Amino acid sequence: MSTYVLVGVVPGQPDAVVLEAAAFATRFHAELVCATVELGRYVVDEFADGSIVSLPVDPDLLDLDDDGFSLALRDHLATVLDGRNVVWSTRAVAGDPARALAHLADTLDAAMIVVGTRESGIRAGIQEFFNGSVAVHLAHRQHRPVVVIPLAPVPFRDELPWEANG
Repeated sequence: MSTYVLVGVVPGQPDAVVLEAAAFATRFHAELVCATVELGRYVVDEFADGSIVSLPVDPDLLDLDDDGFSLALRDHLATVLDGRNVVWSTRAVAGDPARALAHLADTLDAAMIVVGTRESGIRAGIQEFFNGSVAVHLAHRQHRPVVVIPLAPVPFRDELPWEANG
């Protein structure tokens, strides 16, 4: 039986999230599974390893491998993880990010789910207010640990963008 550490990845995300997840995977002698959630795709079929067959909602969607994972993101992950002593793979899942990551973690019986925080800023704060935090949704609906990697911590003395009085 294999052990997995699942990390949520998105294009443009700081490398710290994947690097910290890789460190956990190495410590636990686990395979690192880098999962991205394709919001513009829907699941057609699912396999025992958590991989899916999906189709784009928009037929003009390009730059995806046959498994729905962005070729550019996969290449970037290969560069980031090059030389690290970790076995890793990619999975593309579809739908609501928290539900899709939770489902993949259940399918793999992952030891943990690693996600990053959003960058601070007004736009990120508004998105988080309306859509909710993937990390918060996972933390409240998972029986496995959810590790949140802070990307742009704000000191306690400073207000968060959505806490500012208008």
